[in-house]
Amino acid sequence: MLTVDFSRFPLAPGDRVLDLGCGAGRHAFECYRRGARVVALDRNGEEIREVAKWFAAMKEAGEAPEGATATAMEGDALALPFPDESFDVVIISEVMEHIPDDKGVLAEMVRVLKPGGRIAVTVPRYGPEKVCWALSDAYHEVEGGHIRIYRADELLAKMREAGLKPYGTHHAHALHSPYWWLKCAFGVDNDKALPVRAYHKLLVWDIMKKPLATRVAEQALNPLIGKSFVAYATKPHLPRVDAK
Repeated sequence: MLTVDFSRFPLAPGDRVLDLGCGAGRHAFECYRRGARVVALDRNGEEIREVAKWFAAMKEAGEAPEGATATAMEGDALALPFPDESFDVVIISEVMEHIPDDKGVLAEMVRVLKPGGRIAVTVPRYGPEKVCWALSDAYHEVEGGHIRIYRADELLAKMREAGLKPYGTHHAHALHSPYWWLKCAFGVDNDKALPVRAYHKLLVWDIMKKPLATRVAEQALNPLIGKSFVAYATKPHLPRVDAK
């Protein structure tokens, strides 16, 4: 289940991509399939080891084009172990809401992104997220949980302040908002509640089968209750200074 829409966020074979806070690796895997040279980075060592296994399995199965590469590594988003201007593309999906120093993370991403490079940022959308917080303290008051809720204009302002030039936004995963509302209402750790189990089956069916009915419904509902807000931006080229 991808949050970044690659029809709005072009990726060319050979692009060097950083998936920052990659988690289980869903965007990193898609970039690898598209022929990119991918680095998936996360501070969770267990998840990184799992991502590395999947990269190896994809290579063995021939899922990645010739020339594509994939590396999984542990790292700190506030101190990225890469030189300046190392990547053509940076993706950070559902991560910034967890990090106290979000401006520091943006600064690091801009540092390692090449001029003219592209960045995709996704965060939980303000409205649906606000409902979750209202229904359940346990949803966000956990170690490593969500510490803020972004308004769209706030996130875009921080991206501009970091030196990025936003060029597009959209919302995603409307069908997932009611699921999380149910989880919060019945207990975030209570997977046995009948409404939660029933809705989860619907989501699994939707992800696996991709039926037209749910695709159309989600597309119609995304502007209203899309769970994620997605912003795309470029890093402008600096004006050239001619030597005198």
